Amino acid sequence: MRSTITARGQTVIPSEIRQYFHLSPSDRLEWIVDGTVIRVIPVKTDPVDAFRGRGAGGASARLLAERAQDRNKE
Repeated sequence: MRSTITARGQTVIPSEIRQYFHLSPSDRLEWIVDGTVIRVIPVKTDPVDAFRGRGAGGASARLLAERAQDRNKE
């Protein structure tokens, strides 16, 4: 997928990418220069939504198990 940069420095995000990442007009993007590569990362306004899906999974179950162990030690 390609897009063109306008004279004002604007570009269009292809619709397939907007749909895949659920991007809307109010969303923000972070631009990172990594050597000769430019990475664009969507930044969610809600930090909980931003973290969702990044963990190993099962965090709630692990937390409940740890709390149960703590209660048993008392």
